[in-house]
Amino acid sequence: MTARKITRIIESIPASDGAGVKLRRSLGQSQFSRLDPFLMLDEFSSDDAADYIAGFPSHPHRGFETVTYILDGHMLHEDHLGNKGNLKPGGVQWMSAGRGIIHSEMPQQESGRMRGFQLWVNLPAKEKMKPAGYKDLQASDIPEVQLKDGGKVRVIAGRFGDTNGAIIGTATDATYLDVHLPAGATFAHPVADGYNAFAYVYEGALDGVPSRAAAVFSTHGSVEVRAKEATRFLLLAGRPIGEPVVQYGPFVMNTREEIEQAIRDYQAGKLAA
Repeated sequence: MTARKITRIIESIPASDGAGVKLRRSLGQSQFSRLDPFLMLDEFSSDDAADYIAGFPSHPHRGFETVTYILDGHMLHEDHLGNKGNLKPGGVQWMSAGRGIIHSEMPQQESGRMRGFQLWVNLPAKEKMKPAGYKDLQASDIPEVQLKDGGKVRVIAGRFGDTNGAIIGTATDATYLDVHLPAGATFAHPVADGYNAFAYVYEGALDGVPSRAAAVFSTHGSVEVRAKEATRFLLLAGRPIGEPVVQYGPFVMNTREEIEQAIRDYQAGKLAA
């Protein structure tokens, strides 16, 4: 299988969200920095509680999935149905907002490091109005594969070699890997032709990819990279949806009319009805 080429580098930029949480945004800086089906990737990382303590108070979503991955710290998720989920180091929450959910994500610490990511994954039109649901995963739920060169891969979603991830069979057949490589090591992973893929380096650097930047790959062949130094990166891949994307804040639909309906539903208290 041929190797995919890097077609674009999207360097993350400072941003804030929620009640003022400081973060860095790569995908999703604008409508031109999406990669179907991926809408946005945020990295949050700080030892200063002032950067994250305000958290993400109650807010709505409709029409897509959010994936929160915590490296350090403790967050509590609560939704309008009374469901609660604790996100601790190494844990993941894969939430499908579907027709609507109102939830909050709040820090459960007043000091220390808070570090992790939130990924937004679009849903096809036929699944945008399905009931909301989510899966909370602790660190021990996520398979790890040791590599021959001393690296490792955490298989959050999809498949790596003979190992199935903790999440299988999403609407976009998503792959989500957290890859750790020693300096000079190479890594290869087959991705179905036609699927989109990108790597986000959050520690170290890959050949051609600086730290805290996303590398978008071409659409045919396998992903093959080399670590310039000890490096950790996320590898995301998925089947493109190929439908119009209309986004207004936390609502992602196919038409302006559907966005206007989502706003009316939220104002009327019917978003998740």
